[in-house]
Amino acid sequence: MSETDTTHTSRAVFVRAGAGGWGPGLLLRADGKRNKVLSVTGGGIHEVAARIAALTGAEAVDGFTTTVPDDEVVAAVINCGGTARIGVYPRKGIPTVDVYPGAPGGPLAKFITEELFVSAVGVEQVQPSTVEGAEEPAEEPAVPPRSERPSSREVAATVTGDGKFGQAFNSVTGVFVKFGSGVGSFVNTMLAAGRQTIELTLKTILPFMAYVSLLLGIVIYTGVAQWMGEVLSPIASNPIGLVAISLVVALPFLSPILGPGAAIAQVIGTLMGSQIAIGALPVQYALPTLFAINGQVGCDFVPVGLALGEAKPETVAVGTPAVLISRMITSPVAVLIAWAASFGL
Repeated sequence: MSETDTTHTSRAVFVRAGAGGWGPGLLLRADGKRNKVLSVTGGGIHEVAARIAALTGAEAVDGFTTTVPDDEVVAAVINCGGTARIGVYPRKGIPTVDVYPGAPGGPLAKFITEELFVSAVGVEQVQPSTVEGAEEPAEEPAVPPRSERPSSREVAATVTGDGKFGQAFNSVTGVFVKFGSGVGSFVNTMLAAGRQTIELTLKTILPFMAYVSLLLGIVIYTGVAQWMGEVLSPIASNPIGLVAISLVVALPFLSPILGPGAAIAQVIGTLMGSQIAIGALPVQYALPTLFAINGQVGCDFVPVGLALGEAKPETVAVGTPAVLISRMITSPVAVLIAWAASFGL
């Protein structure tokens, strides 16, 4: 390959959405600085991240053991059901590949765009592509530094003059301008907050409520609730059984996998809640059961949270396993405390 071809062609991959996925697809390629594919899925390097790295010549990095500067990330591979991580990396401008099906949702949904996100991606959806180099961008007009730009006071002075009248005029108008700007900023903030609240309710909260209602109806109609209640009743009806459940869901090699979408907590919580509602289980088991099934919550978000805090690679390497292991201690303790607090309910 000639030198000219090397400068205009680079190894690239096209990542398209799979069945039930969202987004037209992402064109990814590594360069001299962006040479890392971040896998934030738990359980090591995901096969999708490994394939992207292999085809682009980048390096696959486990986000649970280290962190990478944003400007070195080719893409982030996640397994989020649509709440937190799904919008974290798009908000930072990092192309995001979700191995789970899903569409923009959660509090960061507005950052999830077609240029930065694709979902339901498997190994088959990652294919090599050849990208021709684009022409050099046209030179943008020079903009003087802020220090060299005239201030608003100087501009006003050129209109009203530098005399006493001009200074008095500037003072009066400055007060009204600041007052108007403050009122406008407050109104715009309230409108934006209301708009985001409505959007979050329609796209996240209401679908979740519909999902839980559907799940509850299915498990009751099929008899799964009764069967699961009979199986779990001996376990969940005493603190030892609840502690055992909390230990299982908090295992460091299971909790990052059980965390995305909180599927386990939703299913067991719905089943146990229905059993408590019909009187099969005493109501005082509600609180300790809640802590027993939620030991894995947030374990998939630990490396993301550390990365958002700009933690150093050494901190991520130590902090992630420290949090995961600590859950094996805090979860059973939380169950026991909840059990003690539930007496008298």
